[in-house]
Amino acid sequence: MEKEKIRQYGDELYGSLRGRTMVAPLTEREPSITIDDAYQISLRLLDRRLEDGEKVIGKKIGVTSKVVMNMLNVHRPDFGFLTDRMFVKTGADLPVSTQMIQPRAEGEIAFKLKSALRGPGVTEQAVINATEAVYPCFEVVDSRIRDWKIKIQDTIADNASCGMFVMGDKGVDPRTVDFVTCGIVVWKNGEVLSTGAGAAALGSPLTCIAWLANTLGEYGITLDAGDIILSGSLVPLEPVKAGDKMSLKIAGVGEASVNFV
Repeated sequence: MEKEKIRQYGDELYGSLRGRTMVAPLTEREPSITIDDAYQISLRLLDRRLEDGEKVIGKKIGVTSKVVMNMLNVHRPDFGFLTDRMFVKTGADLPVSTQMIQPRAEGEIAFKLKSALRGPGVTEQAVINATEAVYPCFEVVDSRIRDWKIKIQDTIADNASCGMFVMGDKGVDPRTVDFVTCGIVVWKNGEVLSTGAGAAALGSPLTCIAWLANTLGEYGITLDAGDIILSGSLVPLEPVKAGDKMSLKIAGVGEASVNFV
């Protein structure tokens, strides 16, 4: 794709983000758009956000579970960037009514790194060695693409449908967690909404982090010391609106909650 078109689409998505408006799927307008084109658009979108004063504090993996893949009809993982303005503390209010367009919440595990990971060749053990602590987390995804009518190129260009994220305030040593069998329970408005396990995310969240490090390595991007890495959902996506309250508990990891306003 021509550089000018990449710039155009990145700017359009930035305008959609700031204006809380939706745009037509890029794949409808550019049937020949490639995965690499989409990542270049996402980098343009990121540049615009950084110009606004946002700071990158981590990365996220998206579309890692079969349930989410089937919900979105997207059948491979993707990645996006996390900024400081996306972060919300556990128990706090998250302003979906004024800052988001069509939000959906999912429960997952967040990794905080103490040393860098650079692909290729990153293994699950290398992920454990590089991780300072893991935290329970809600990711609240959002799409600037109209009605979530996305293909993989659409969500990649749109920063992997990033919205905001909520982290628990207590981390645990990753060496104490069974990332395959750890169970998760999610509550919405006081009732059990969904359950899952670590294996829902490509077999293990560790596999997800290794995949991300190795994929980013192809673009010359590292996972850096201090980065927060969201490893992918363990449960189905759930639409949320102002007035909803959600909480989750992950065995061996901890709890997190959020109030949507």
